[in-house]
Amino acid sequence: MSTTQPTLDDVWQLFKELIINQKETDRKFQETDRNFKELIINQKETDRKFQETDRNFKELIINQKETQQETDRKFQETDRKFQETDRKFQETNRELDKKLTKMSEAIGRLGNRLGDFIEDAVKPAAVRLFRERGINVHEVMQNVVVQRHQEGLEIDLLVTNDTELVAIECKSTLDMNDVNEHQKRLNKIKKMMPKYANYRIMGAVAAMVIADDVAQYASQHGFFVIGQSGDQLILRNDSNFKPKEW
Repeated sequence: MSTTQPTLDDVWQLFKELIINQKETDRKFQETDRNFKELIINQKETDRKFQETDRNFKELIINQKETQQETDRKFQETDRKFQETDRKFQETNRELDKKLTKMSEAIGRLGNRLGDFIEDAVKPAAVRLFRERGINVHEVMQNVVVQRHQEGLEIDLLVTNDTELVAIECKSTLDMNDVNEHQKRLNKIKKMMPKYANYRIMGAVAAMVIADDVAQYASQHGFFVIGQSGDQLILRNDSNFKPKEW
């Protein structure tokens, strides 16, 4: 078996290939080294960004806690102010209720005094007023109170003669309910006061303040309406008025 000896050219060719391969290896190594360094640099940048993100997150958590604490503080402060306002409102409301109660009592007392004043003013004028309308009365009774058949009856003024009677209700301010209530009184007079059973019974209302519609309402229901005109009392019914008889 024979062995072929390499020629010089073969050796030189191998050497050149070795050199070329070495250069390629060096190039790849340098490229790998460069990539590795870039990787290291990128890793550092990634770490930096991660640390920055972590710091930002921690700051966000801290700010969130501070914001929540501030919100809680403001809510508690608002709640405290609301409770204080509610307490003052309740206090003011109670005080107002007391004042309104006192005012109502005062108005009630004043109303009673005004009612008494009207009675006292109507009493001396009643005879004149009804005589002007052809009712020849001569007697006036004030604050008539009757208890009979377990019922009660109170009339401010009774103006009478021997056959006729006018029952007068006196108010500081007259309204339609007062007219209706007085009509109920007149329905009871003959039963509660039988001595007037054969009398011609009529009704009248008197007040310091009588609105036109109330005066008209009372007149339509057959009542004389006594009101003030200047310094004297007058009958506000027209000349054609015919009183209702009970």
